[in-house]
Amino acid sequence: MSVWDEVVGQDAAVAQLTRAASPEGSLAQAWLITGPPGSGRSTAARAFAATLQCEADPPIGCGRCRACRTVLAGTHPDVTVVATDKLSISKDEVRALVLTAQRSPATGRHRVIIVEDADRMSAGTFNVLLKSIEEPPPLTVWMLCAPSAEDLAPTIRSRCRLVTLVVPPSDVVADLLVRRDGVDPDLAARSARAAQGHIGLALRYATQAGALDAREGAARTLLGLRSTGDAVIAAQALLDRATAEAKEHADVVAAEERARFLRSAGIEDEKVPPALRSQLRQLEEDAKRRQTRLVRDVLDRYLLDVHSVLRDVLTLQLGSGSELVNPGVRDALDGAAAAIDARTTLSLLDAVGTARTRIAGNVPPLLALEALLATVAVSAR
Repeated sequence: MSVWDEVVGQDAAVAQLTRAASPEGSLAQAWLITGPPGSGRSTAARAFAATLQCEADPPIGCGRCRACRTVLAGTHPDVTVVATDKLSISKDEVRALVLTAQRSPATGRHRVIIVEDADRMSAGTFNVLLKSIEEPPPLTVWMLCAPSAEDLAPTIRSRCRLVTLVVPPSDVVADLLVRRDGVDPDLAARSARAAQGHIGLALRYATQAGALDAREGAARTLLGLRSTGDAVIAAQALLDRATAEAKEHADVVAAEERARFLRSAGIEDEKVPPALRSQLRQLEEDAKRRQTRLVRDVLDRYLLDVHSVLRDVLTLQLGSGSELVNPGVRDALDGAAAAIDARTTLSLLDAVGTARTRIAGNVPPLLALEALLATVAVSAR
């Protein structure tokens, strides 16, 4: 057993991090862990934090000692993890982290600060963080996680040691689902292939009833578009589904945060004193921002699925023999490959990238989806 068991398909990164944590290694005080969604950035950061705190001699991330177990459980007093599903990480949150970083470790070897989704900081927020990253206390280690180094301000990334994760192979992800979660091997293989290396998404496909079938249904709908009217209807249905999914999750989190707030304030009858109402309103505003971000995340996940479908079409057109991501809709893929040429498919793949950029840049999601799906429909005529 090791804290690195769930960091799959990342041999080079694991070697780099374990070497740095060893007595013979060179431990930087600021790290930037990058990799595509689902590659395991936060999992690697937690495993590294556990290794730094490991009570074994030398510290190897044994996974059995109290320090390793509490880090992985999120209860170690010297390891702080910040994760957000809101649009951004605020300056106040980062100021609190900077203050935490100044404290000496209570029980462990290091004070470790992990910031997931560090790319959700604004330029002003990066400035708040800069001094602490540049001159941290001797025992403090910062770990920032982001999709790519370019997502962070140059002043921040130039002060961090870079660790780059890759997309784990689908067979490695499938093996993890079987070994860790007890998933049937055939289902694990289908789920891992559909998730394209995204470990969390693969687990969802493998364990959530109907998730994989819904994905294949969406692929058939995409390949069956033949008119602008169909595209407009499909875009609206997709946005409605994304909004409903995001609202369901956001409502659960908002209810938990409200209950926690009322409990901490000693309020049992839901009657909030005037002095606390502004704080409650802030929680409600945070919930709205969270839902907005979640809608974008769900839509981006769909666009990645669209990209994989078109990639499969191109694979068939070129006869490359590469493994298909969506073998469950092979008949529809064959039909699309025969209906259009490879040049058109390449232009559609570019259109997917444009749609993702537009949604990330605050273009109304419905307009971006309508434009993309209409392009797909027109190309298939």
